[in-house]
Amino acid sequence: MSTIQTRIATLADLGVIAPLFDAYRQFYLQEPDLDLAKRFIHARLQNDESVILLASSEAQAVIGFCQLYPSFCSVEAKPTYTLYDLFVNPQARRSGAGTVLLQAAEKLAAARGKARMDLNTAKTNKPAQAAYEALGWVRDEEFYAYSKSVDV
Repeated sequence: MSTIQTRIATLADLGVIAPLFDAYRQFYLQEPDLDLAKRFIHARLQNDESVILLASSEAQAVIGFCQLYPSFCSVEAKPTYTLYDLFVNPQARRSGAGTVLLQAAEKLAAARGKARMDLNTAKTNKPAQAAYEALGWVRDEEFYAYSKSVDV
């Protein structure tokens, strides 16, 4: 198994993050739109609204990322992270990059005083579910998640 390194992304990494983010969106059935991906990631990093961890192979090529959004748990009255995006290039899957990213996110959350991390994944994404559960993530059996689009 090759060595996977992680680091926190900066605006200088926009050119490598945007294509990965665009591919991530396409995985979730969105149309390709690299310009949208660039604008979205640029705004998140510029405004310090998310933390993006990058995974690199031994050859220093960026092969994956995860994006964490700061949030809060009102019940616990503590800060949390929402792990919203996790993506590894299809060619690099089964390299351990996803696991390394999840472990790096957990270490970062602990170092930054977050009480926990939350995530959602597609019901059909069985490989991701298995990876999460192998690392100690617990599927919520108590609450339903809802969302509603808002006209803007």
